[in-house]
Amino acid sequence: MVKVGLFVRLEVKPGKEIDVEAFLRDGLAVVQQEPATTTWYAIKLGPLTYGIFDTFPDDAGRQAHLTGRVAAALMARSAELFSQPPAIEKIDILAAKQSR
Repeated sequence: MVKVGLFVRLEVKPGKEIDVEAFLRDGLAVVQQEPATTTWYAIKLGPLTYGIFDTFPDDAGRQAHLTGRVAAALMARSAELFSQPPAIEKIDILAAKQSR
C-alpha cells in the first residue's frame, strides 16, 4: 500500500515545453527501474506548468527516489528548462484505490 508521495511543480521557460515533455517521457524508463516507486505520473497543468506525482510504500522509498537519477537530472537541467526551481512537496497519502 502506498503511504507517501511527492508532488513536484515545474514552471517551464517559454519555448522549452517540448524539451520538458521529452525529459519527462524519458524519465519514465528510469523510474521503472526503481522498485520502491509504486506510481509515477508526468502531468501538464497548463501552458507552462507541468508536474510529477509519484507514490511510495514508505519514506525510505521516497528518499531513494529523491536521490536517484531522475531527481539528479531534474536538478542538473533546472536552470536551462525552468523559470524557477522545481517545487518539491512531500505528501502523505490518506486514501488510495489500487488495482491488482
